[in-house]
Formats: sequence, C-alpha cells, structure tokens
Amino acid sequence: MTPTRDSSAPPGEGGAAAQLLPMRASLEFDDFYAANVRVITGQIFAYTGDRTEAEDLVAEAFCRALARWKKVREYENPTAWVRRVAWNLATSHLRRRGVVQRFLNRQRENYETPPDGDRVDLMRALAGIGEHHRKAVILRYMAGLTVAEIAEQEGVAEATVRSWLTRGKAALAGRLTVQDEMEQR
Repeated sequence: MTPTRDSSAPPGEGGAAAQLLPMRASLEFDDFYAANVRVITGQIFAYTGDRTEAEDLVAEAFCRALARWKKVREYENPTAWVRRVAWNLATSHLRRRGVVQRFLNRQRENYETPPDGDRVDLMRALAGIGEHHRKAVILRYMAGLTVAEIAEQEGVAEATVRSWLTRGKAALAGRLTVQDEMEQR
C-alpha cells in the first residue's frame, strides 16, 4: 500500500509541512503557558487561599485555552482570557465549597455543654416543686417577665402569680442548700 498525498494540500507540500503548523502552534502555546502560569496561579492563590486548589484551577483554564488555541491566540490579550476563565472557575469552586460547608454544618450534631453542678442542682430542685410554682419561677427569674406579663400569659390574676412565686421560692429554698467548702471540712 502506497501513501497518498492529501488532496487539500498544495502540490509539493506533503504531510511534513502540514504537520509543521500544529507543531508551531504547540510550541507557541508552550511559550504562552510558561510565560503566564506562575503569575495567574499567584493571583488565583491569593483569591482562593489554597495553592493546590489554585494550581488545579489554573491548569483547567490552560487546558481550556489549549483546546481552543487557534481561536484564543487570535485574541488581543490571550492571557486575560485564561485569567478570566481561571477566575470564573475559582469563583464557582468557592461557591460550591460554601454550599457544601453550609450543608455539613446543618448535618452536624450540636452538642450542648453539660450543665455544671449548680445548674444540675437547680434543675432537680425545680423538677421537685409544683407545676404552677415551677412555671412562675422560671418565667420570672429566667425569662425576666414581670408579674403582670406572667398573669396575662397564664390567664390568672396578678395576686395568684405573686402567690405562686412566694410558694415556689420557699419550696426551692428547702430543696437547695448552699454548702461552703469550709463547712464541709
């Protein structure tokens, strides 16, 4: 089988001349890449804060430029095109990373700090008094509501709330004892 000449190539210009054009474009791209990769990577690194990520994004931008090199090399400023592609890739990447981080934050279990000893004692003491007294004490001293606000919320007279508070504090006083370290010795 004998090789045939490309009918689209002018006579006298066989495959060797046709291969020179892609090789020349490849060398041109290599020079373009070498001249710009560090500068653009530094800019994207400053934007993302992650060198490895910046290198990957810039490599992707240069791959896209290589795929379109015939067109890109004709631009007034091919470096600006590659920089813009890298910047857009970085912005998209940061946006996706933010979405993922927000999702992970919502999935994370929230651990509350365990209550200290005094709080445990208070919770136990509150659990041991009547429901109305407990609710009145919590609303007054923890939620900061006034007697009038508690009365309105509970649908009772203010005198009733004052009675609940008095009896609730007395019940708590009987259940809570403050022991000084010196008393324990």
